Amino acid sequence: MKKQSHLFEKKGKDLLKREAPLADRMRPRTLDEFVGQGHVLGPGKILRQAIESDHLPSMILWGPPGSGKTTLAMIVASTTGAQFLAFSAVLSGVKEIKEVIREAEEEWRYHKRRTILFVDEIHRFNKAQQDAFLPHVEKGTIILIGATTENPSFEVISPLLSRTKVFTLEALTEKEIELILDRGLRDEERGLGQFMVEIDPEVFKGICLIANGDARIALNALEMIVLTTPPDPKGIRHIKKEDLEEVLQKKAFLYDKSGEEHYNLISAFHKSLRGSDPDAALYWLGRMLEAGEDPLYIARRMIRFASEDVGIADPQALQVSVAAMEAFHFVGLPEGDLALAQAAVYLATAPKSNALYTAMIGVKKDIRELENLPVPLHIRNPVTPLMKDLGYGKDYKYPHDYPEHFVEEEYLPENLKGRTYYRPTEQGFEKEIKRRLEVWRKKKLERDIKKEG
Repeated sequence: MKKQSHLFEKKGKDLLKREAPLADRMRPRTLDEFVGQGHVLGPGKILRQAIESDHLPSMILWGPPGSGKTTLAMIVASTTGAQFLAFSAVLSGVKEIKEVIREAEEEWRYHKRRTILFVDEIHRFNKAQQDAFLPHVEKGTIILIGATTENPSFEVISPLLSRTKVFTLEALTEKEIELILDRGLRDEERGLGQFMVEIDPEVFKGICLIANGDARIALNALEMIVLTTPPDPKGIRHIKKEDLEEVLQKKAFLYDKSGEEHYNLISAFHKSLRGSDPDAALYWLGRMLEAGEDPLYIARRMIRFASEDVGIADPQALQVSVAAMEAFHFVGLPEGDLALAQAAVYLATAPKSNALYTAMIGVKKDIRELENLPVPLHIRNPVTPLMKDLGYGKDYKYPHDYPEHFVEEEYLPENLKGRTYYRPTEQGFEKEIKRRLEVWRKKKLERDIKKEG
């Protein structure tokens, strides 16, 4: 496939002397410049309407790094004309909160101007610090905008959460990151527009993968590679994929999350787990993470694998997989990769059985192809006198009233009597399950033979 290049011809000096990083310089100033979050900022959406009508509630912006939480708060302040005060929960305490509240009260008393108080990383405030906001949010002294990367249901106290509106922001898509990069490269006022740059499209793609939805990472990576690439005699900076790898000191894997390589790697990972090869499983896991695959997608696939390929041969496999997903969600990268690796090794070395998987295939087939008969009367619950009169629950045998808490009973509808879906193997814990079922099924068979005789 022939490569294409983006050529940007620019005027002026070949050197930009600016102290602020590109990500800060290119911060959107209006809602129209803001990229992404169309689900809350698109035409007619609730947050956009609240901003444009100047009827703002106190709110929590919950989203991943680089999704625009701080930028959105600043746009809100400039659009509404309110005083904007910001501080970080990492560096501030109750004392600083009281000082900010005093300033907000004076601003309203003397200038009739509202104050938007932006609290970055609000989840880092303890209960006492969050409590300090409550009366002032209730009275309207401040419009609180809290930003967090953590689930506010767990990190923000209930009284404060009930007085705010939570808006969930999403990681930016690859197309949105590319748009932001394109603006940063072309903008002569704030961006890199004073340079002449010829950039391979694969570099944009590589930056998008490395950024993983974070606009800050993307813009700062772009600035670094442009500034560190020397111009040719004509003043043009030719940037190729190899330059990106050199600047970032890591291989820029080209990995399309919706393309063939995505499916090839996840297939290799899945088959390595099924083949009980922990080394290969770890390798393919590492390849996917290094290439920018969504770690939670990998975690979801392991949860599926735990039921499909391990099943009840090791019931803890599912618990380990779910725990790995929760651990990663809590810790994130880079530390969270070990939780995924632990689950991968556990699954690879666990006893394997697809008995549960094949049982569900059989169930679905019969549901689609056979008549769906009603639930037998004896296992229906007679919750009203009428139901009892109609025979609901009649002759039902309560297993706990019988030896070993088991009684020979039929629970399937008439057209499926005797059908067996789940056939446990001799693997792991399924060996014990198989022994139990053989005893129970033998008793049922003896009962049926006795009835027929």
